[in-house]
Amino acid sequence: MPENSLLCVFGQANPSLTADGWIGRFSSDKLPSHLFSKPKPYLIMKRIMLLCLTAIAMSGSHSLYAQSSKSDFMSDDKSLFEEVTGIKKKTDKFNLYLNMHGDFNMKWNESGFDQGAFEMKQLRIEMKGNINDWLSYRYRQRLNRGNDGSGNIDNVPTSIDYAGIGVKLDKFSFFAGKQCTAYGGIEFDVNPIDIYEYSDMIENMNNFMTGLNVAYNYNPYQQIQFQVLNSLNGPSKKMYGDLERTKLPLVYTLNWNGNFLDVFKTRWSASVMNETKGEKMYYYALGNEFNFNPQWHAYFDWMYSREGVDRKGIITRMIGGDLNHNVFNAEYMSYVLHVNYRFAPKWNLFAKGMYETASVYKSSDEVEKGKYRTAWGYVGGIEYYPMETNLHFFLAYTGRSYRFTDRAKALGEDNYSTNRVSVGFIWQMPVF
Repeated sequence: MPENSLLCVFGQANPSLTADGWIGRFSSDKLPSHLFSKPKPYLIMKRIMLLCLTAIAMSGSHSLYAQSSKSDFMSDDKSLFEEVTGIKKKTDKFNLYLNMHGDFNMKWNESGFDQGAFEMKQLRIEMKGNINDWLSYRYRQRLNRGNDGSGNIDNVPTSIDYAGIGVKLDKFSFFAGKQCTAYGGIEFDVNPIDIYEYSDMIENMNNFMTGLNVAYNYNPYQQIQFQVLNSLNGPSKKMYGDLERTKLPLVYTLNWNGNFLDVFKTRWSASVMNETKGEKMYYYALGNEFNFNPQWHAYFDWMYSREGVDRKGIITRMIGGDLNHNVFNAEYMSYVLHVNYRFAPKWNLFAKGMYETASVYKSSDEVEKGKYRTAWGYVGGIEYYPMETNLHFFLAYTGRSYRFTDRAKALGEDNYSTNRVSVGFIWQMPVF
Protein backbone atom coordinates (compact mmCIF):
# COMPACT_ATOMS: atom_id res chain seq x y z
CA MET A 1 0.00 0.00 0.00
CA PRO A 2 1.23 3.52 -0.66
CA GLU A 3 1.53 6.42 1.64
CA ASN A 4 -0.84 9.31 0.86
CA SER A 5 0.31 11.17 3.96
CA LEU A 6 -2.15 12.29 6.58
CA LEU A 7 -3.38 15.83 6.01
CA CYS A 8 -1.11 16.47 3.03
CA VAL A 9 -2.40 18.36 0.06
CA PHE A 10 -3.30 15.44 -2.15
CA GLY A 11 -1.12 15.28 -5.20
CA GLN A 12 1.65 17.46 -3.81
CA ALA A 13 5.13 16.05 -4.08
CA ASN A 14 6.08 17.18 -0.58
CA PRO A 15 3.73 15.43 1.87
CA SER A 16 4.06 15.82 5.60
CA LEU A 17 5.21 12.92 7.71
CA THR A 18 2.98 9.87 7.60
CA ALA A 19 1.76 7.86 10.57
CA ASP A 20 5.23 6.54 11.25
CA GLY A 21 6.89 9.95 11.24
CA TRP A 22 6.93 10.19 15.06
CA ILE A 23 9.83 7.77 15.34
CA GLY A 24 12.17 9.90 13.32
CA ARG A 25 11.53 8.70 9.81
CA PHE A 26 12.13 11.94 8.01
CA SER A 27 9.94 12.93 5.11
CA SER A 28 11.24 11.39 1.92
CA ASP A 29 11.15 14.78 0.25
CA LYS A 30 13.11 16.77 2.81
CA LEU A 31 16.02 18.53 1.08
CA PRO A 32 19.39 19.29 2.69
CA SER A 33 20.48 22.79 3.58
CA HIS A 34 24.26 22.28 3.55
CA LEU A 35 26.41 24.13 1.06
CA PHE A 36 29.18 22.45 -0.91
CA SER A 37 32.11 23.91 -2.79
CA LYS A 38 31.99 23.39 -6.51
CA PRO A 39 34.26 20.48 -7.51
CA LYS A 40 36.43 20.38 -10.62
CA PRO A 41 34.97 18.80 -13.81
CA TYR A 42 37.18 15.69 -13.75
CA LEU A 43 36.22 15.09 -10.12
CA ILE A 44 32.55 15.35 -11.07
CA MET A 45 32.97 12.64 -13.69
CA LYS A 46 34.77 10.37 -11.22
CA ARG A 47 32.05 10.87 -8.67
CA ILE A 48 29.25 10.23 -11.14
CA MET A 49 30.91 6.95 -12.09
CA LEU A 50 31.16 6.12 -8.39
CA LEU A 51 27.46 7.00 -8.01
CA CYS A 52 26.48 4.41 -10.63
CA LEU A 53 28.61 1.71 -9.01
CA THR A 54 27.28 2.61 -5.57
CA ALA A 55 23.64 2.48 -6.72
CA ILE A 56 24.20 -1.01 -8.16
CA ALA A 57 25.88 -2.19 -4.99
CA MET A 58 23.24 -0.68 -2.72
CA SER A 59 20.39 -2.33 -4.64
CA GLY A 60 21.84 -5.72 -3.79
CA SER A 61 23.34 -5.15 -0.35
CA HIS A 62 22.93 -2.78 2.56
CA SER A 63 26.03 -3.79 4.47
CA LEU A 64 28.48 -1.47 2.71
CA TYR A 65 27.68 1.44 4.99
CA ALA A 66 25.85 -0.13 7.90
CA GLN A 67 29.10 -1.58 9.22
CA SER A 68 30.62 1.86 9.84
CA SER A 69 28.88 3.33 12.85
CA LYS A 70 31.04 6.46 12.83
CA SER A 71 30.28 7.42 9.24
CA ASP A 72 27.95 10.37 8.53
CA PHE A 73 27.01 8.88 5.14
CA MET A 74 23.55 10.07 4.07
CA SER A 75 23.28 12.35 7.09
CA ASP A 76 20.42 14.88 7.09
CA ASP A 77 18.68 12.70 4.51
CA LYS A 78 20.81 13.88 1.60
CA SER A 79 20.34 11.96 -1.63
CA LEU A 80 22.87 9.44 -2.89
CA PHE A 81 23.67 11.80 -5.78
CA GLU A 82 24.56 14.62 -3.37
CA GLU A 83 26.69 12.40 -1.18
CA VAL A 84 28.74 11.00 -4.05
CA THR A 85 29.14 14.10 -6.25
CA GLY A 86 29.32 16.75 -3.51
CA ILE A 87 26.89 18.85 -5.55
CA LYS A 88 23.97 20.33 -3.67
CA LYS A 89 20.58 19.59 -5.22
CA LYS A 90 18.86 22.96 -5.64
CA THR A 91 15.57 21.96 -7.26
CA ASP A 92 12.48 20.09 -6.14
CA LYS A 93 11.32 19.43 -9.70
CA PHE A 94 12.77 15.93 -9.77
CA ASN A 95 13.15 13.50 -6.86
CA LEU A 96 14.05 9.84 -7.33
CA TYR A 97 13.68 7.10 -4.70
CA LEU A 98 14.19 3.37 -4.51
CA ASN A 99 11.80 1.75 -2.02
CA MET A 100 13.25 -1.49 -0.67
CA HIS A 101 12.19 -4.15 1.83
CA GLY A 102 14.51 -7.16 1.73
CA ASP A 103 14.86 -9.97 4.24
CA PHE A 104 15.73 -13.57 4.99
CA ASN A 105 12.61 -15.53 5.99
CA MET A 106 12.34 -18.77 7.92
CA LYS A 107 8.83 -20.25 7.63
CA TRP A 108 6.95 -22.93 9.54
CA ASN A 109 3.55 -24.51 8.91
CA GLU A 110 1.51 -27.33 10.48
CA SER A 111 4.05 -29.91 9.26
CA GLY A 112 7.05 -28.12 10.77
CA PHE A 113 9.86 -26.12 9.18
CA ASP A 114 8.92 -25.31 5.59
CA GLN A 115 11.51 -23.03 4.00
CA GLY A 116 14.31 -20.56 4.57
CA ALA A 117 15.09 -18.13 1.75
CA PHE A 118 16.03 -14.57 0.86
CA GLU A 119 13.26 -12.36 -0.54
CA MET A 120 12.89 -8.83 -1.86
CA LYS A 121 9.41 -8.24 -0.49
CA GLN A 122 9.10 -4.72 -1.85
CA LEU A 123 11.06 -3.09 -4.67
CA ARG A 124 9.53 0.07 -6.13
CA ILE A 125 11.04 2.98 -8.02
CA GLU A 126 9.45 6.37 -7.41
CA MET A 127 9.74 9.78 -9.07
CA LYS A 128 7.93 12.92 -7.95
CA GLY A 129 8.40 16.65 -7.88
CA ASN A 130 6.92 20.13 -7.84
CA ILE A 131 7.15 21.85 -11.21
CA ASN A 132 5.99 25.12 -9.65
CA ASP A 133 3.83 26.24 -6.72
CA TRP A 134 0.64 24.78 -8.24
CA LEU A 135 1.70 21.84 -10.46
CA SER A 136 3.23 18.54 -9.31
CA TYR A 137 3.57 14.94 -10.50
CA ARG A 138 4.13 11.48 -9.09
CA TYR A 139 5.15 8.14 -10.59
CA ARG A 140 5.79 4.86 -8.76
CA GLN A 141 6.27 1.38 -10.18
CA ARG A 142 6.92 -2.05 -8.72
CA LEU A 143 10.00 -3.66 -10.22
CA ASN A 144 9.02 -7.19 -9.18
CA ARG A 145 5.66 -7.37 -10.97
CA GLY A 146 4.71 -7.89 -14.63
CA ASN A 147 4.34 -4.90 -16.94
CA ASP A 148 1.64 -6.00 -19.41
CA GLY A 149 -1.29 -3.60 -19.25
CA SER A 150 -2.76 -4.27 -22.68
CA GLY A 151 -5.85 -6.07 -21.34
CA ASN A 152 -6.56 -3.64 -18.52
CA ILE A 153 -9.45 -1.22 -18.54
CA ASP A 154 -7.14 1.80 -18.16
CA ASN A 155 -4.38 0.35 -20.38
CA VAL A 156 -1.91 0.63 -17.46
CA PRO A 157 -0.08 -2.37 -15.98
CA THR A 158 -0.77 -3.26 -12.36
CA SER A 159 2.93 -2.81 -11.60
CA ILE A 160 2.35 0.97 -11.74
CA ASP A 161 0.97 2.39 -8.49
CA TYR A 162 1.04 6.08 -9.39
CA ALA A 163 1.16 7.90 -12.71
CA GLY A 164 -0.46 11.32 -12.62
CA ILE A 165 -0.32 15.04 -12.01
CA GLY A 166 -1.45 17.20 -9.10
CA VAL A 167 -2.86 20.72 -9.23
CA LYS A 168 -3.21 22.99 -6.19
CA LEU A 169 -5.64 25.92 -6.19
CA ASP A 170 -5.80 27.71 -2.84
CA LYS A 171 -7.52 25.29 -0.42
CA PHE A 172 -8.42 22.83 -3.18
CA SER A 173 -6.10 20.30 -4.74
CA PHE A 174 -6.62 17.73 -7.49
CA PHE A 175 -4.80 14.60 -8.56
CA ALA A 176 -5.61 12.97 -11.91
CA GLY A 177 -4.24 9.67 -13.16
CA LYS A 178 -3.45 6.34 -11.60
CA GLN A 179 -3.38 6.56 -7.82
CA CYS A 180 -4.23 4.85 -4.56
CA THR A 181 -7.82 4.66 -3.41
CA ALA A 182 -8.55 7.15 -0.64
CA TYR A 183 -9.68 4.45 1.79
CA GLY A 184 -9.41 5.15 5.49
CA GLY A 185 -7.12 3.42 7.94
CA ILE A 186 -3.76 4.51 9.31
CA GLU A 187 -1.93 1.39 8.14
CA PHE A 188 -3.42 1.73 4.68
CA ASP A 189 -1.69 5.11 4.36
CA VAL A 190 1.79 3.92 5.38
CA ASN A 191 4.48 3.26 2.77
CA PRO A 192 4.15 -0.47 1.88
CA ILE A 193 7.83 -1.09 2.58
CA ASP A 194 7.16 -0.46 6.29
CA ILE A 195 4.51 -3.18 6.62
CA TYR A 196 5.68 -6.61 7.76
CA GLU A 197 2.29 -8.27 7.32
CA TYR A 198 -0.97 -6.80 6.04
CA SER A 199 -4.38 -7.88 7.23
CA ASP A 200 -6.24 -10.24 4.88
CA MET A 201 -8.66 -7.40 4.17
CA ILE A 202 -5.96 -5.16 2.67
CA GLU A 203 -3.92 -8.02 1.19
CA ASN A 204 -6.88 -9.07 -0.98
CA MET A 205 -7.79 -5.58 -2.20
CA ASN A 206 -7.10 -3.86 -5.51
CA ASN A 207 -5.94 -0.49 -4.29
CA PHE A 208 -4.34 1.30 -7.25
CA MET A 209 -6.70 2.45 -9.98
CA THR A 210 -7.16 5.36 -12.37
CA GLY A 211 -9.37 8.39 -11.83
CA LEU A 212 -9.65 11.76 -10.07
CA ASN A 213 -9.22 12.90 -6.46
CA VAL A 214 -10.41 16.27 -5.14
CA ALA A 215 -9.23 17.44 -1.71
CA TYR A 216 -10.35 20.43 0.34
CA ASN A 217 -8.29 21.64 3.30
CA TYR A 218 -10.77 23.76 5.22
CA ASN A 219 -8.16 24.47 7.89
CA PRO A 220 -4.58 23.28 8.55
CA TYR A 221 -5.84 20.34 10.60
CA GLN A 222 -8.89 19.06 8.74
CA GLN A 223 -9.19 17.72 5.21
CA ILE A 224 -11.99 16.23 3.12
CA GLN A 225 -11.34 14.19 -0.02
CA PHE A 226 -13.75 12.99 -2.69
CA GLN A 227 -12.49 10.49 -5.20
CA VAL A 228 -13.85 8.72 -8.28
CA LEU A 229 -11.80 5.85 -9.72
CA ASN A 230 -12.25 2.87 -11.97
CA SER A 231 -13.33 -0.10 -9.85
CA LEU A 232 -11.36 -2.54 -12.00
CA ASN A 233 -7.89 -2.98 -13.40
CA GLY A 234 -8.58 -5.91 -15.73
CA PRO A 235 -11.76 -7.33 -17.30
CA SER A 236 -14.87 -7.79 -15.14
CA LYS A 237 -14.96 -11.52 -15.98
CA LYS A 238 -11.48 -12.00 -14.55
CA MET A 239 -12.52 -10.37 -11.28
CA TYR A 240 -16.06 -11.71 -10.81
CA GLY A 241 -16.57 -14.58 -13.27
CA ASP A 242 -19.54 -15.06 -15.61
CA LEU A 243 -21.73 -12.22 -14.37
CA GLU A 244 -23.08 -9.38 -16.49
CA ARG A 245 -20.71 -6.46 -16.22
CA THR A 246 -21.71 -3.01 -15.04
CA LYS A 247 -21.51 -0.22 -17.60
CA LEU A 248 -20.07 2.18 -15.00
CA PRO A 249 -17.28 0.26 -13.21
CA LEU A 250 -16.49 3.04 -10.73
CA VAL A 251 -15.78 3.40 -7.00
CA TYR A 252 -16.74 6.57 -5.11
CA THR A 253 -14.97 7.43 -1.84
CA LEU A 254 -15.47 10.17 0.75
CA ASN A 255 -12.51 10.58 3.09
CA TRP A 256 -11.92 12.65 6.23
CA ASN A 257 -8.45 13.29 7.67
CA GLY A 258 -8.34 15.02 11.05
CA ASN A 259 -5.61 16.17 13.41
CA PHE A 260 -6.39 17.05 17.03
CA LEU A 261 -3.39 18.66 18.74
CA ASP A 262 -1.07 16.08 17.16
CA VAL A 263 -2.27 13.66 19.84
CA PHE A 264 -5.22 12.06 18.06
CA LYS A 265 -5.48 11.78 14.28
CA THR A 266 -8.18 10.26 12.12
CA ARG A 267 -8.35 8.78 8.64
CA TRP A 268 -11.95 7.71 8.04
CA SER A 269 -13.70 6.82 4.80
CA ALA A 270 -16.89 5.49 3.25
CA SER A 271 -16.98 3.98 -0.26
CA VAL A 272 -19.51 2.55 -2.66
CA MET A 273 -18.43 0.52 -5.68
CA ASN A 274 -20.26 -0.74 -8.76
CA GLU A 275 -19.24 -4.39 -9.08
CA THR A 276 -21.45 -6.13 -11.64
CA LYS A 277 -24.90 -5.25 -12.99
CA GLY A 278 -27.17 -4.65 -9.99
CA GLU A 279 -24.47 -5.50 -7.40
CA LYS A 280 -22.45 -3.10 -5.27
CA MET A 281 -19.78 -3.16 -2.59
CA TYR A 282 -19.95 -0.92 0.48
CA TYR A 283 -16.67 -0.36 2.30
CA TYR A 284 -16.03 1.57 5.54
CA ALA A 285 -12.71 2.20 7.26
CA LEU A 286 -11.96 4.08 10.48
CA GLY A 287 -8.29 4.74 11.17
CA ASN A 288 -7.29 6.23 14.53
CA GLU A 289 -3.76 7.27 15.47
CA PHE A 290 -2.57 8.06 19.00
CA ASN A 291 0.66 9.89 19.87
CA PHE A 292 0.90 9.56 23.64
CA ASN A 293 4.44 10.94 23.96
CA PRO A 294 7.73 10.81 22.00
CA GLN A 295 8.23 7.18 23.02
CA TRP A 296 4.76 5.68 22.67
CA HIS A 297 2.69 5.62 19.51
CA ALA A 298 -0.24 3.45 18.42
CA TYR A 299 -2.97 3.14 15.83
CA PHE A 300 -6.22 1.22 15.67
CA ASP A 301 -7.99 0.48 12.37
CA TRP A 302 -11.47 -0.94 11.83
CA MET A 303 -12.54 -2.04 8.34
CA TYR A 304 -15.81 -3.49 7.09
CA SER A 305 -16.69 -4.64 3.55
CA ARG A 306 -20.18 -5.74 2.44
CA GLU A 307 -19.96 -7.11 -1.09
CA GLY A 308 -22.84 -8.00 -3.39
CA VAL A 309 -20.30 -10.15 -5.27
CA ASP A 310 -17.29 -11.50 -3.38
CA ARG A 311 -14.50 -9.15 -4.50
CA LYS A 312 -11.89 -10.33 -1.98
CA GLY A 313 -12.36 -13.93 -3.15
CA ILE A 314 -11.77 -15.48 0.28
CA ILE A 315 -15.24 -17.00 0.58
CA THR A 316 -15.25 -18.01 -3.10
CA ARG A 317 -12.02 -19.97 -2.69
CA MET A 318 -13.57 -21.88 0.23
CA ILE A 319 -16.73 -22.75 -1.70
CA GLY A 320 -14.98 -23.95 -4.87
CA GLY A 321 -17.24 -26.40 -6.69
CA ASP A 322 -18.85 -25.79 -10.06
CA LEU A 323 -19.70 -22.10 -9.63
CA ASN A 324 -18.69 -20.11 -12.71
CA HIS A 325 -18.65 -16.83 -10.78
CA ASN A 326 -17.75 -15.45 -7.38
CA VAL A 327 -20.25 -16.09 -4.61
CA PHE A 328 -22.84 -13.47 -3.69
CA ASN A 329 -23.31 -11.59 -0.41
CA ALA A 330 -19.83 -11.79 1.14
CA GLU A 331 -19.01 -9.87 4.29
CA TYR A 332 -15.61 -9.14 5.83
CA MET A 333 -14.58 -7.35 9.02
CA SER A 334 -11.10 -6.52 10.27
CA TYR A 335 -9.54 -5.02 13.41
CA VAL A 336 -5.86 -3.99 13.52
CA LEU A 337 -3.95 -2.66 16.55
CA HIS A 338 -0.30 -1.59 16.24
CA VAL A 339 1.89 -0.23 19.08
CA ASN A 340 5.41 1.25 18.88
CA TYR A 341 7.76 1.91 21.79
CA ARG A 342 10.84 4.03 20.99
CA PHE A 343 12.89 3.01 24.03
CA ALA A 344 16.13 4.58 22.71
CA PRO A 345 16.90 7.15 20.00
CA LYS A 346 17.87 4.47 17.46
CA TRP A 347 15.79 1.53 18.70
CA ASN A 348 12.10 0.76 18.36
CA LEU A 349 10.01 -2.14 19.65
CA PHE A 350 6.72 -2.89 17.90
CA ALA A 351 3.77 -5.23 18.32
CA LYS A 352 0.69 -5.74 16.20
CA GLY A 353 -2.48 -7.79 16.51
CA MET A 354 -5.13 -8.55 13.87
CA TYR A 355 -8.60 -10.09 14.17
CA GLU A 356 -10.70 -10.76 11.05
CA THR A 357 -13.89 -12.56 10.06
CA ALA A 358 -15.24 -13.79 6.72
CA SER A 359 -18.98 -14.44 6.39
CA VAL A 360 -21.97 -14.68 4.05
CA TYR A 361 -24.75 -12.31 5.09
CA LYS A 362 -27.49 -13.82 2.91
CA SER A 363 -27.90 -17.34 1.50
CA SER A 364 -27.70 -17.79 -2.28
CA ASP A 365 -26.43 -20.29 -4.86
CA GLU A 366 -26.63 -23.02 -2.21
CA VAL A 367 -24.13 -21.03 -0.11
CA GLU A 368 -25.33 -21.00 3.48
CA LYS A 369 -25.61 -17.77 5.45
CA GLY A 370 -23.23 -17.33 8.41
CA LYS A 371 -19.59 -17.04 9.45
CA TYR A 372 -17.03 -19.21 7.65
CA ARG A 373 -13.64 -18.17 8.99
CA THR A 374 -11.92 -16.30 11.82
CA ALA A 375 -8.32 -15.19 11.30
CA TRP A 376 -5.82 -14.06 13.93
CA GLY A 377 -2.54 -12.33 13.21
CA TYR A 378 0.31 -11.31 15.51
CA VAL A 379 3.51 -9.49 14.64
CA GLY A 380 6.31 -8.29 16.88
CA GLY A 381 9.95 -7.31 16.66
CA ILE A 382 12.70 -4.77 17.04
CA GLU A 383 14.06 -2.13 14.64
CA TYR A 384 17.41 -0.34 14.58
CA TYR A 385 17.88 3.05 12.85
CA PRO A 386 21.62 3.67 12.35
CA MET A 387 21.34 7.04 10.56
CA GLU A 388 19.13 10.10 10.31
CA THR A 389 17.10 8.55 7.49
CA ASN A 390 14.37 5.95 7.41
CA LEU A 391 16.92 3.16 6.81
CA HIS A 392 16.42 0.49 9.46
CA PHE A 393 17.30 -3.11 10.14
CA PHE A 394 14.84 -5.43 11.81
CA LEU A 395 14.18 -8.76 13.44
CA ALA A 396 10.49 -9.68 13.30
CA TYR A 397 8.14 -12.56 14.07
CA THR A 398 4.83 -13.06 12.24
CA GLY A 399 2.19 -15.61 13.17
CA ARG A 400 -1.15 -16.32 11.50
CA SER A 401 -3.91 -18.61 12.73
CA TYR A 402 -7.03 -19.55 10.76
CA ARG A 403 -10.06 -21.15 12.39
CA PHE A 404 -12.99 -22.40 10.29
CA THR A 405 -16.60 -22.96 11.34
CA ASP A 406 -18.43 -26.26 10.84
CA ARG A 407 -20.05 -25.00 7.62
CA ALA A 408 -16.58 -24.27 6.21
CA LYS A 409 -15.16 -27.58 7.41
CA ALA A 410 -18.01 -29.34 5.60
CA LEU A 411 -16.52 -27.84 2.42
CA GLY A 412 -13.12 -29.36 3.16
CA GLU A 413 -11.44 -26.57 5.12
CA ASP A 414 -9.24 -27.36 8.14
CA ASN A 415 -7.77 -25.12 10.82
CA TYR A 416 -4.14 -24.20 10.31
CA SER A 417 -1.41 -21.84 11.51
CA THR A 418 1.78 -20.40 10.03
CA ASN A 419 4.86 -18.81 11.61
CA ARG A 420 7.67 -16.73 10.16
CA VAL A 421 10.89 -15.20 11.50
CA SER A 422 12.44 -12.46 9.36
CA VAL A 423 15.66 -10.47 9.51
CA GLY A 424 16.36 -7.76 6.98
CA PHE A 425 16.36 -4.07 6.07
CA ILE A 426 13.91 -1.39 4.96
CA TRP A 427 14.92 1.79 3.16
CA GLN A 428 13.37 4.43 0.98
CA MET A 429 16.71 5.33 -0.57
CA PRO A 430 16.86 8.92 -1.89
CA VAL A 431 18.78 8.42 -5.13
CA PHE A 432 18.39 11.96 -6.45
